[in-house]
Amino acid sequence: MKAAIVSGAGQTPVYGDFREPVPSAGESRIAVTAAALSPVVKSRASGAHYSASARFPFIVGIDGVGRLDDGSRVYFVMPTAPYGSMAERAVVPSSHCLALPDDLDDVTAAAIANPGMSSWAACTERARLKAGETVLVNGATGTAGRLAVQIARHLGAKKVIATGRDADALRSVEALGADVTIPLAAGGTKLEDRFKEQFAEGVDVVLDYLWGESAERLLIAGAKAGADAVPIRFVQIGSASGPEIRLPSAALRSSAITLMGSGIGSVPLDRLVECIRALLRATVAGGFRIAARPVPLSDVERAWPEDDSRNRTVFVLKA
Repeated sequence: MKAAIVSGAGQTPVYGDFREPVPSAGESRIAVTAAALSPVVKSRASGAHYSASARFPFIVGIDGVGRLDDGSRVYFVMPTAPYGSMAERAVVPSSHCLALPDDLDDVTAAAIANPGMSSWAACTERARLKAGETVLVNGATGTAGRLAVQIARHLGAKKVIATGRDADALRSVEALGADVTIPLAAGGTKLEDRFKEQFAEGVDVVLDYLWGESAERLLIAGAKAGADAVPIRFVQIGSASGPEIRLPSAALRSSAITLMGSGIGSVPLDRLVECIRALLRATVAGGFRIAARPVPLSDVERAWPEDDSRNRTVFVLKA
């Protein structure tokens, strides 16, 4: 069968032939129709992601949409290695297959599942967001961050604050439900002062997609708000601005900040699957918007480096 294959660490996937998958007991075979390219897919393909196995060759892709042998249309996640979702067929534990709503098309389902799950799980499984609370999304201009603004509002946030490095893109996030936007370009103490203004009014949950300097400033500003502010649940999701920060120990001792992560490992896989199920059911009714660009899987070598963080690439195949 045809597939997008990685033969070694750091190599771009190549469109080629791979052996057919044979399902074992408890597994389902899927004829894939759509699979999205996401940062985690790229990171695992390069061998850099903490969940990567570093066993080559393998087919890239962690999730997708397709049809079971009986014709049922499903979303699936975490195919059985070395099979990935970017192939004509995949084998997946049957418990990792979710029936798709009839009004949700294949490309949208494939595009939205992974980035939407990141904030859905962070809000429901980690932060335990309550209706009427205030959410700050740090890094709201990328695909996942833009969805986080929409999902936080859908899940009951009364106020949503959005930050971003691109001022023009940040302005467009207001139309998605952000009440306040904070450009990150200023940096330093000016940025910290902007954060302190918001923490003084009360921020219950921070969804952080950036880490790096902006996360440092957020945590320090939240700590300085001290007893005058509500306790903050800070959920770390992505590290687009860097993998490490410098955090004074006093920032945690002097405040009611709860610092936690959300992702593969911090949330059990079966709970992540349930988060995706809830997200897919809510996508059409909630009016969630995501920009997606369908590309034939045969063009994977060309399209792989062209991926745009604001316009999700979805590789498509014929069922």
